[in-house]
Amino acid sequence: MSILAWIVVGLVAGALGKFLMPGKDPGGFIVTILIGIAGALVGGFLARELLSISSGGFNVTTILVATGGAVLLLFIYRLVKR
Repeated sequence: MSILAWIVVGLVAGALGKFLMPGKDPGGFIVTILIGIAGALVGGFLARELLSISSGGFNVTTILVATGGAVLLLFIYRLVKR
């Protein structure tokens, strides 16, 4: 998938990440969505390079990978900002 597609998936993943990790974030909802976009990019890169998972479009795998990346980055963000 292109970077633009991962950004769109990242919007959804950021919202899902916020749903899976509720609580007050230091930056609010907009920062959480931006972390979701970054998480989707990181998750997509790691899935492609480390796990050889190629995503051919918008499907369950891409949403899961992007949400996993978003949750991971949100967790790290909360640790750093604490």
